[in-house]
Amino acid sequence: MAYWLFKSEPATWSWADQKAKGDAGEEWDGVRNYQARNFMREMKVGDLGFFYHSQKDREIVGIVEVCAEAHPDSSTDDPRWECVDIKAVRSFNQPVNLDTIKADPRLEDMVLVKNSRLSVQPVTDAEWQLICALGKTAP
Repeated sequence: MAYWLFKSEPATWSWADQKAKGDAGEEWDGVRNYQARNFMREMKVGDLGFFYHSQKDREIVGIVEVCAEAHPDSSTDDPRWECVDIKAVRSFNQPVNLDTIKADPRLEDMVLVKNSRLSVQPVTDAEWQLICALGKTAP
């Protein structure tokens, strides 16, 4: 299993929106960055990810699961763009904000710290365990 982070502006697609989709999940569409798209192409059903509210909140608020592997993005006719489907698994008991992540030297190499603009990114096993612990949430 691999771990990921999915970033969304809460005004566009929030954790509440994601949870409302239930087990059916929702396409993670609209990604127009080649590196982020390539990460989605690597994802497998059952992989887990952090759901991150970007912009104002800048915090990890929940855990999602990949429920459909890469397929054409329905928000465009351009065949270059693909997406996965994700479903909500559980909310964080305590959201983990970006300042907390940046302040922890164990997370200094995390993609979120080094390339905060990338909307879909990998997370290492160690980063996953540590952030779940910071969020008082079972991994």
